[in-house]
This record gives sequence, structure tokens and C-alpha cells, in this order.
Amino acid sequence: MVASVILFVVAQRFKVIEDPRIDEVVEVLPSANCGGCGYAGCRNFAESMVKAGTLEGFNCPVGGNDVMQQVGKILGLEAEIKEPMIAVVRCNGSYTNAPSKTKYDGAKSCFVANALFSGENGCAYGCLGLGDCVAACTFDAIHMSEETGLPVVNDKCTACGACVKACPRSIIELRNKGKKDKRIFVSCMNEEKGGIAKKNCSVACIGCNKCFKVCPHDAITMKNNLAYIDFVKCKLCRKCVIECPTDSIWEVNFPPRKPKEEETEVQTVAEKPVIQLAANSESLPLKDQDTHSDTAVKEQHNPEGTSEI
Repeated sequence: MVASVILFVVAQRFKVIEDPRIDEVVEVLPSANCGGCGYAGCRNFAESMVKAGTLEGFNCPVGGNDVMQQVGKILGLEAEIKEPMIAVVRCNGSYTNAPSKTKYDGAKSCFVANALFSGENGCAYGCLGLGDCVAACTFDAIHMSEETGLPVVNDKCTACGACVKACPRSIIELRNKGKKDKRIFVSCMNEEKGGIAKKNCSVACIGCNKCFKVCPHDAITMKNNLAYIDFVKCKLCRKCVIECPTDSIWEVNFPPRKPKEEETEVQTVAEKPVIQLAANSESLPLKDQDTHSDTAVKEQHNPEGTSEI
């Protein structure tokens, strides 16, 4: 009995009163506990927002702007509107573009394979195709293509970043979805020089600087023989796509380009110039005129009845 009283007094003395708004915020969060917000779970995320007293720097990628607006109403704070994002795979080293040179026979893990060799196609920067990103995704938003051997991201992507963390070669990046879901990015991570990169993959970026020079918006930078397109600065003009000699720049969800009409070459034959020799003479082609002129000169200097000495 005495012990119970002591425990009750101690509990009352050291009890922590939790802000009731935390539970309210947890209720509107998606309860995905994906860690995309940068916190251990949705409750930890809610506690941090309530204690911070501001929503600056906080974002729930799964719930998006709608959820953050609801959180703002609960806390009496203004939530920042952010552009929706999606994961993109910056590698196009498919079976066709980057044929296999060796055969890997080991643990089916990109993390393990990356520590052992460069890859079956010889590219030390490309996708290993063993699906660590697929295993990390809890939204069924990414799968491996049997046709290309590369991961494919679908509309279920919440930009939680789990696949980005799982990839040992950092070929998956979170980028803005873009207007009307249109995106342009360099689908290559190879930092080797052009000749070496092309030996392993036909669509590798060769660092030629052509896209960098043609971009009117200063959205492209060159570093370590590799082009990178800033999705914030990019205006989707597609000039870089046309300029790229290896087709390493991808344009997503754009209408197909209109085929250029083949210009028919019209061969025009130049007409021979015509001159008038005399008022009563006919118009003759140049060759015939020369012959006629020579004859006229001889007749002028050698009239009939005289002989040439």
C-alpha cells in the first residue's frame, strides 16, 4: 500500500503533459512512416512541427501540399507550397544500349555487387539491375523492366526518397514533376571521358558541351565530363534534346516531334546566255555564237575574190 502511494506521487510529480495538438496533427498525416520527411515516423514528425512553432523546412512528400495545409490550420501556421516531386532514373544502359560483357553470379543485391565489380556492361556508374530500389519502395511505385533491365517509376511514386537511399550508385534522383508532368533530364551518370563511356554504352553522355552551349536559360552545368540539368531553371524548351549527339537527354511526357519534311532537291539547268550579233541575225547559244563570230571576222578581212597571203 505504501509502495503504491509512493509510485502514484512520483508519477504525478514527473509526468509529462503532451501538447494535444500532436495527436491532431498525427490524425491528418498519411501514417506511411516512410521517413521521406526526414524523421523517424509520422508521430516524430508531428512532434517536431508542434515544438518548432513554424512549418518552414517541413514537408510531407506523401501527403503533399494538401496535408501540409491541414497541418497549418491545426497549428495556426502558414504552410509553404512546394512543387510535387517524383523519382527519376538517370541511367539508360539497357540491354540494347549497353550489352553485357560478363555474367554476374552472386548475391542478388546492388549493394553487394557494387562492392565487387563495375557491372556486367562494364559501366562503373550505371544501374546494376538487381532491384534494391524495388525492395526499398513501400508504395509499389517502382519495378524492374524485363525488356531493358532498368527500374521504371510509375505514378504511385510519393517522392519519399527510399529508392534514392537504397541505390549504391546514386542514379535515382528526386526531381520536380514539372508542368503537365513534363520533365527533361540527362539520363546518364558516367563521369568517364567520351570515348571510354561510349565503349560501354551507346547513349552515354560524352561531355561534348553542346547542350551547355545551346541552353538559353543557364540551366545546364558541366562537371567531370557530365552534363546536369537544373530542374528549377529549366524551361522545357528542348533545345538541348535536339543538340545531344548521343540521345542521353530524356524528354518525358512530351508530344512526339513532327517529322521534318524532306526537302526535294530541284536541279535547275542553267540556260546558255544568248547575245545578238546583228540586227538581222538570229539568237544563238554561246558556242554557236563563237563559231559564227569567227566566220564573220574572216569574211570581213578576206572578201570574196581576194586571197590570203
